Amino acid sequence: MSNASSPAIEAETEEPTGELTLRTLAMPADANPAGDIFGGWVMAQMDAAAGIRGSERAQGRVVTAAVNEMSFRKPVKIGDTLCIYTTISRIGRTSISLYVEAWARRQFTNKRDKVTDATFVMVKLDAENKPSPIDG
Repeated sequence: MSNASSPAIEAETEEPTGELTLRTLAMPADANPAGDIFGGWVMAQMDAAAGIRGSERAQGRVVTAAVNEMSFRKPVKIGDTLCIYTTISRIGRTSISLYVEAWARRQFTNKRDKVTDATFVMVKLDAENKPSPIDG
């Protein structure tokens, strides 16, 4: 008998990384007729979480400059709670890179499934909408 874990078992035991930054309820208005939440809605929640965490760290206004590739592993259904976790992975002169994970806590259960992840690059802007240095 092998001691190696199968990918399916590893996926079931995977845990979120980073700081819980945003939680929101998936509602019918955000879904297609089959009850699956639109991927764009999930991405918007991830963008909002990156903005929250980025602006806290930058101590100012940040905007999204880039998002790396995003693949959806599992659907989010109406009634699930979408939990967004963020980790600051890099701080540049005017930008912050954040690793963002989206997890679905399934309705009426404690079961969680990782939905997707991506790296978001946020840029700090000044009052004239120009890139602004991030302190320390």
